[in-house]
Order: sequence, then C-alpha cells, then structure tokens
Amino acid sequence: MQHDRHAARYVSKLSNKLRRRIDAFSTRGKMSGSQGRALHFLLAQQDDVFQKDIEDEFSLRPSSATELLKAMEREGLIRREPLPRDARRKRIVVTDKALAYKQAVMADILGLEAELTRDIPPEDLEVFFRVMEQMLRNMH
Repeated sequence: MQHDRHAARYVSKLSNKLRRRIDAFSTRGKMSGSQGRALHFLLAQQDDVFQKDIEDEFSLRPSSATELLKAMEREGLIRREPLPRDARRKRIVVTDKALAYKQAVMADILGLEAELTRDIPPEDLEVFFRVMEQMLRNMH
C-alpha cells in the first residue's frame, strides 16, 4: 500500500519523536520537557529575556507561556524581575539551581542535534532550514 507524502505528516512525526526524546532527557533532571526546552533557550541567551520571547521562540499562546513560567518559578529554575525603568515588564532570570543543570541540558540538546543531523550534508541542511522557515511563515 502506497502512502501519499504530506509535509504536515512528516513534520508531525518528527515533532513527536523530538518531544519524546527531550521528555526523556528532562525526566533525569526532574523537570518537564517544556521546562527543559525553555531552560535551554534561556541558558543560551546573552540579552534580557521576557515572556514574549518565550512565546515567540516556542509559538506559545500567552496563557501557555505564563503557565510554563509559573511552573519553572515553583521549581526554582527562574525568577521574574521587574525592570527598573518599567516595572510592568519582567525579565526572566535563571537561578543558581538552573545554572547547575546547564552542562547537562546543553549536552543533551547538542547530542540530539548531532543525532538528528547525522549523515546530512550541510547544503541539504541549508535547504531544510529554508523550507522550514518558509513553512513557518506560511502558517503565520
């Protein structure tokens, strides 16, 4: 039986496999997969990060981002600090507890990236990224 090839089906299958793999990493660190992904993003940033940045990076609704950040605060992974010039805006700051996970989180993500892209030539990856960026724009 021949199956039609649909981009959405392939994206969904890959997304599910990645989510399961990241969730498996995260259980070792006693945080959810969503928290692990957010923590990886936060640890890689040099500039101030705000809830809107989390929403944009992970395509989350504001309410979902709020719940994620509240859970991370309860776990002691982050704190939100008001800006001196605008107390309504709160930057997200990783805690010492989160920094203790940095090496493991970064190693897990880099290992997953290496596994995911193994044996794929750089020029094919460039095409992949261009196509994925266009698909994301198409869905916006």
